[in-house]
Amino acid sequence: MKRVDVAYVILLSGNKEKILMVKNKGKKGSYYTLPGGAVEPGETLEDAAIREAMEETGLIVETNGLAGVSEALFEDRGHHAVFFYFHARIKGGEIGIAFPDEIEEVIWMDLVQAKECIGISGIDGSIPYSFQGVK
Repeated sequence: MKRVDVAYVILLSGNKEKILMVKNKGKKGSYYTLPGGAVEPGETLEDAAIREAMEETGLIVETNGLAGVSEALFEDRGHHAVFFYFHARIKGGEIGIAFPDEIEEVIWMDLVQAKECIGISGIDGSIPYSFQGVK
């Protein structure tokens, strides 16, 4: 199986009751996820999270610690995916869809509903993250 690293950002509203989600177009129908995507060769997890957030939402973000890590095996694709979730905050930009063939919608979703869509916890906590190499 091929290992695929995926980096996501967790962007909460000011009152922390909503979270920014994207609606992806999939082969078996549309589904909601956090903004994020695959880490490219030579890219750090953090850089991938920031780039993917910009590509999918139009927002400039900065990360603020790692919220969690999970993984899944996608036997049909031959992938072992490891998902990294970063806390983030919006620094600029405007919500927009740059890739309409991939993303249908960018929406502030109620936290309870979002947790059902994405099945993760750790939105409120944090674990340390650092890049230990040459950049």
